[in-house]
Parts: sequence; C-alpha cells; structure tokens
Amino acid sequence: MPNPNLYLRAIQGQISPSSLAEIFFISLIDVPLQPQIHSKLMKRINEYKKLFTIEGPIVLKELKTTYRTLIKEWHPDKFQDEAKKEEVNAKSLKIIDAYHFLISIAPETREKGLAEYNSTTSESQISDYHHKGLLLEVSFVDGTTYEYFGVNKKLFIKFVNCDNQYRFAKRNIFNSFLYRKSKKDLELA
Repeated sequence: MPNPNLYLRAIQGQISPSSLAEIFFISLIDVPLQPQIHSKLMKRINEYKKLFTIEGPIVLKELKTTYRTLIKEWHPDKFQDEAKKEEVNAKSLKIIDAYHFLISIAPETREKGLAEYNSTTSESQISDYHHKGLLLEVSFVDGTTYEYFGVNKKLFIKFVNCDNQYRFAKRNIFNSFLYRKSKKDLELA
C-alpha cells in the first residue's frame, strides 16, 4: 500500500508530481526489483508513457482515447510511399505493443484480475514455463498464462532445479515480480 507520508510531502511541495506518480506506481505493483531490472522496466514504461503523452498514473480511459488517435494518425494505409509505409508500419506496431503493455500493467487492470490471479496461483499447478532474458512465462493447468518481469537467470535456475517448482514459485516469484496475463491467453479469451 502506498505510504501516506509521500502524499503529505507531495502536497507540501517536497516531492514533484512525476516522482510521486512513479513512487505510487511502484508501490502499487509492490515489486522488489534489482536496480538494473527496475531501471530497464521503468525505462520501457516511461518510453511507452511518453509515446502516449501520459504523465502520472495510467488511466485506462485516457489511454484508450490516445491510442485511437495515434492509430488513426499512424495507420499504414494512409501513406502511399512504400518506404514511408514501412516506417509507419513499424511505428504502428510499436503503438500497439505499448498500448497492450500499458493496459496489462495498469492498476485498474491488475485490480480487476486480482481474484482470478490469486485463484490461479493458489489452486492451479504449473504445466509449462519459458524463460528468455528477464521474462518468465508460466502456464498453469487451468489454461492461463502469466508473464513475470525481472526474473533473472540465477532465480530461474533455482526454480528449475528445486524439488517442488510450484512451491518455489509461490514463495519467490508469484507475488514478488511485476506480472501480466500473457498475450497468448488474452487472444484465446
């Protein structure tokens, strides 16, 4: 839960609104990340927020409005020149990726899916997993898949080599890392 003293300090002008928003976001996701992982994740989040001209916390309604405007502006069919079309296509794919990422980690989305997430991670066993870079994708027997950001190779090796992967993940991964429901899962829904 966010620290109420931060709000008091913000009201008194001791903390800038953008710093407060970042602190509030990190406290909402309650993720103890290593500094380099935190830095990479925040860089990605800030890059996407800058693309959507979002300052402060992510509000789904504003995000959706901005997304529609950007997609209309950067739609590849609006351009005739092939070279420009390729550039615009890449930009529109980045906009789509940013939109889906920001929606998946928005506080409203996380709050809405919390009951399902808690049910899955406490009642369903792990059926499969994949690790690439700092991303761990875990599939559960009930058919859902979640992506965990910031899971380093050392922790992944411990996860793979432990005698009970579900228990290890429940203690060390499920509630310790920023997560989102996998795109694969959302496409099937």
